[in-house]
Amino acid sequence: MDDQVKRALQRWPGVPAVYGWLRLDARGDWWLDNTRVRHPGLRDFIGRNYAAAADGCHYFQNGPQRVYIELDAAPYVLHLTTAGELHDHTGLRWGQHPLQGWRDEAGQVWLLEQGRLAILDDRSLAQLDILDTEPPQLTLAGQHVLLPLVASRELLQQFNVNPLPTP
Repeated sequence: MDDQVKRALQRWPGVPAVYGWLRLDARGDWWLDNTRVRHPGLRDFIGRNYAAAADGCHYFQNGPQRVYIELDAAPYVLHLTTAGELHDHTGLRWGQHPLQGWRDEAGQVWLLEQGRLAILDDRSLAQLDILDTEPPQLTLAGQHVLLPLVASRELLQQFNVNPLPTP
């Protein structure tokens, strides 16, 4: 979290939270009041100040105000780089720790690393060869990952993710 955000929290405690204003789509794009956030500086600021609350809701700490985020899919969206590395929508690199994987009812690939749950962007998924074994498997970020079938809602429940925060 940015130092300026931490200072604002100390200076102005108790600022009411915001709901229904910011959304993360399944491709890792931020949407602000139904408009895609295109400004790189704003996207980076949101990403640096993105966190999870104990109740499974994810939020962006905007100075003293917590802005809860509606998730179209997962709290993190992964992209495969041309070098074969995994990065999430906030810019963090994944695959440096053991990955656990699943495939959901829609064919989407979900990954877990150090307690963080992510979905693989469909454009990156199209670049991968998923082996038709039981369960399906793939090699990603140098790791062999099994992909047992699971319902996406079960993953969200199992890993305490609330995709639609409410006051």
